[in-house]
Parts: sequence; C-alpha cells; structure tokens
Amino acid sequence: MNLPPLTQSFVLHFGEMGSHWGINRTVGQIYALLYVSPKPLNADDIVEAIGCSRSNTSMALKELQAWRLVKLQHLPGDRREYFSTPDDVWAIFKTLAEERQKREVEPTLTMLRGAILERPGSEEERHAQARMKEMYQLIELVTKWFADIRDMDVETLQRLMKLGAQVQKVLQFTQSLGRLAGRDGAKEE
Repeated sequence: MNLPPLTQSFVLHFGEMGSHWGINRTVGQIYALLYVSPKPLNADDIVEAIGCSRSNTSMALKELQAWRLVKLQHLPGDRREYFSTPDDVWAIFKTLAEERQKREVEPTLTMLRGAILERPGSEEERHAQARMKEMYQLIELVTKWFADIRDMDVETLQRLMKLGAQVQKVLQFTQSLGRLAGRDGAKEE
C-alpha cells in the first residue's frame, strides 16, 4: 500500500471489518480510502494506493455505487470517472441503514408475513408460527421507529442520541405525570 501510516491503518481496518459487515476486503478498503481522501479518486488512483487489481477495483466501485455509498463525478478535461463519498457522515449512516433495510429487513418481513398467513398443520407449527409472529411484530416496530429516526433532521437526531439512557427517565417521568393526571381526573368526577 502506498499510503501515509494513519490512512493505511484506517484502510486496512475497514478491509478487515468488511467480512463482518458482509462485504469483501477490497470493497471495505476502497470505501475507507475514498472516505478519507481530500479529493475524488479515479480507479487508477485507487489501484495505485491500495495495490489491488484494476478489475477488483472496478467490481468494488460498482458494488459501492449499488449501495449508493459513493458519488460518481467527471472532472473537466478528463474522461475518467472519479469517485468520492458524501461529505455528511449522517447521510452516509442513513443511506447505509436504508440499503440494509431494503436488502435484509424487507425480505425477512415478507417471508414472515407469508408464514403468519399460512394455516398451521400441527401444534408444532402453531408454536413456530406464534414465535414468527412475535419476531414480525418486533421487526415491524423497529422498522417504523427507524423510519421516524430517518426523517429527523441531523441536529435533532444528534440530541436524541446524546440523551441515551436519559430517555428512559423522561418516559418514566411522563408516565408518572399521566398517572397523577388520571388520579386527579378521577377525583374531579
């Protein structure tokens, strides 16, 4: 690799993590390189920096484009294609989450919907179907929650995330207020 030590460390780490994320090493390395690069890079730049083959680079860039994680651009006077990542890390997070939902969550929900609608043929299948229904309801709830999160502006999302466990305290407080209001309403009647 022909990279400064800090960049090389980041690129190598993303390559190693790729297998945990369901992508190959080269895709992870190329994404990391594009993410930290101060300017868009073409395939030749990537090949030189990482030391992978041109065909491997082309395939990785196609995969990153399919995930909507890189932007293709052309520079004046240059016929080559240049690639970069979105500048906003929150936009990257949202895009990645949307793509994972489309590729992993939605097919699972479709399968579970079909399984829940089937008529169970035995007690064992009734049990399995009940468990699948629980899973379906959980995934649906998380999907709706994510849709709400995805629609938040970045500032609100950051504030929400920084709240962390304090959200639980707010919910407990509002529940206490609700119980108090319920008691007061009962006294007034």
